[in-house]
Amino acid sequence: MLIPYAKMNGFRYSLKEIIRIMKRNNTVAGLLLSPPVSNWRPCPNEEIISLARKSEGLLFPVLTLENKSDSIETALKIAKSNTVKGFKILLGYQQVYPNDQLFSKLYDYCEEKEIPVLFHTGDTASRNGSLTHSHPLNLDALANTRPELRIVACHFGNPWIMDTAEIVYKHEHIYADISGLFVGKDSVYSSKYFDYMVDSISKAIHYIGSCERILFGSDYPISPPDGVLKLAMRLDISAKDEKRFYMKMQRSFSCYERYLL
Repeated sequence: MLIPYAKMNGFRYSLKEIIRIMKRNNTVAGLLLSPPVSNWRPCPNEEIISLARKSEGLLFPVLTLENKSDSIETALKIAKSNTVKGFKILLGYQQVYPNDQLFSKLYDYCEEKEIPVLFHTGDTASRNGSLTHSHPLNLDALANTRPELRIVACHFGNPWIMDTAEIVYKHEHIYADISGLFVGKDSVYSSKYFDYMVDSISKAIHYIGSCERILFGSDYPISPPDGVLKLAMRLDISAKDEKRFYMKMQRSFSCYERYLL
């Protein structure tokens, strides 16, 4: 379902292409997430494991879950026999809240292994998506009950960027990434939107007080990696945070990125 976005951005959307982009940017690692293939259901996680093995050691799998107990059980079984770097829950695409008891066994596992759970937050690419479920403030209740769980608010909760800043500020184990903030073709307002986004993310970091828990990601192929790099380079942050953030970018092309291969 992401192929139209790939074509819009001039991408072939292949394993070879993403490896080439990563090498061009001197990036040593990235995460491979399961994209939606039909009706916003994720590609089988077994395929993500297989693709990661073919990536020349550059990509590491994150397993995407459906809000079904068998999906969670299968993902945990896969994780126990493979190197998995995290799990993702598609809030908004699935009408489920992050503190649903359905995910208890998953959260127990992630706390034990100290690996993160990524959550889609903010706008959805589907007009049928539920913004009530994808609002980043839904993560607050989960973090209140599971303070040791590593949580990532993907896409910085856009457009609720300052709400996301608040939960990152409040909870020491909540992170936010800057992936997927640019979607679609250029318009008459593209440059103004870019400036707005630079200003919004900068102000969010000022509110949080550090970019230590702000992660880099492009959301390829929805967003061109070059555009996210440009945004990162324009952020109004301290020299210390610049060094920390740019080292993160070079070390990992995208801590939390989506691929369809």
